[in-house]
Amino acid sequence: MTFPRALALLALIGGAVVACGSGTRLGGSGRAPSREDQASVSIPVPPPAPARPAANRPRELQARIDSIAAGFHGRFGIAIRAVDDGWTVEHGARQRLPQQSVSKLWVAMTVLDQRDQGRLRLDDPIIVRPEDLTLFHQPIAFLVKAGGYRTSVGGLLTRALTQSDNTANDRLLTLVGGPSAVRRMIQAKRLGEIRFGPGERQLQAGTAGLTWQPAYAIGNAFQIARSRLSPDARKAALDRYVADPPDGAAPLAIADALARLARGEILSETSTRILLDTMASSVTGRARLRAALPAGWKIAHKTGTGQDLGVRNAGFNDVGLLTAPDGRRYALAVMIGDSIRPIRERQMLIQAVAAALTQYVQAHPSNAARLNSLQ
Repeated sequence: MTFPRALALLALIGGAVVACGSGTRLGGSGRAPSREDQASVSIPVPPPAPARPAANRPRELQARIDSIAAGFHGRFGIAIRAVDDGWTVEHGARQRLPQQSVSKLWVAMTVLDQRDQGRLRLDDPIIVRPEDLTLFHQPIAFLVKAGGYRTSVGGLLTRALTQSDNTANDRLLTLVGGPSAVRRMIQAKRLGEIRFGPGERQLQAGTAGLTWQPAYAIGNAFQIARSRLSPDARKAALDRYVADPPDGAAPLAIADALARLARGEILSETSTRILLDTMASSVTGRARLRAALPAGWKIAHKTGTGQDLGVRNAGFNDVGLLTAPDGRRYALAVMIGDSIRPIRERQMLIQAVAAALTQYVQAHPSNAARLNSLQ
């Protein structure tokens, strides 16, 4: 089955694209409650679903995912984990692939884990100074003057997750204790095959074949320096990155982490809701997972996009939690680690996976949904 024919499955999807999320609700910590804490609403998180045997894997959905994957050329992985039913569907999902901005999830989890421990609060003030600026997408840079930009930890968290702001994320990374603190969180929570890189500046400089310099954060200095490298040097650096990405993660590990997050196994109830609500408010990746959702579905997700070298791209991802109209939840990770396919085909691969899942779920309603339909 060709990739275009596989993508024709998307034509079955009707309804409007759902933009979901109720906005970020900031909660308290182990310290005396603040006005922020008093205004928060702690929503109970459902208990863990019982594990189901591998034999319960939906063969029909697995076949569709395999068919979609067969028509796409590149290095990629797909993982779907049913949060409430316990089954998993995957294709190439056990290899480490570049995360790029998907790794902002682990910084956010570290921030909220430290909140749960009473080590910080989301309304704590924080300053972003000119020396904190990074590169590429950083909308906050327009607000950072000579004296810095004053905001809050929660404000930076929102910017990092909803806008994928690199400077907001790296400032939070510094706050929690650097990459080693995030790696300790990943290990302590037993998140599996998930690496965390050295931070945005060093990661992107190394991927391009450069050594980071503070001057690269000003204007388009980084792009100019990168353009002066020989094509061979750029290719060699990108080959090294793809072969062993310092921010590499297995899609299956990410889907499992999102499922555990949804079940309340990683953070407190309030911190879980803060994170999922913030992810639901993301404005990035409108042509990825979100574009394939039928009316009534909700999504909380994080995208990631790596550097291009000619027609080649290293890292084109969307991972998230999809919730069906009947309340069933599905953790989904689609990661394209290395491909020369046009951006539209990469987007359509991600959409096709989401469409296959939603169509399968709608064709197999839950027991509760079947009972409601008979009433």
